[in-house]
Amino acid sequence: DQEPECIELVTAGLLESTEKGWILTYEETDLTGLQGVTTTFHVEPGTITLSWKGQLDSQMVFRKDLPHESLYQMPFGALMITVCAREVRYEIGEAGGTIDLAYDIEIEQNAAGKIEYHLDIQAK
Repeated sequence: DQEPECIELVTAGLLESTEKGWILTYEETDLTGLQGVTTTFHVEPGTITLSWKGQLDSQMVFRKDLPHESLYQMPFGALMITVCAREVRYEIGEAGGTIDLAYDIEIEQNAAGKIEYHLDIQAK
């Protein structure tokens, strides 16, 4: 029952084309509280995988209406999280594009909120 929180971040990253889709990678900063963490989106038809590596290690797989469980490992311990995507959409090309994700998240089998990602990608 909290008011939605909106965070906007502009950062440099790397957009790569693969045989199956796209990979978007960027380094987190102290603005997100995740300095030293590399964030990667693997984008393939019907699936977006979000990974964090560094002081935070986790991977979330988003397929519409299919729950995904994973371990969210932090320096002080780990939590089991479950995500279930309500929306998985992207339009990416050589010049950039967008990624839209909307999902419900549970932490240790307790509802923890609804999250929406909208990424605008500009290739240079």
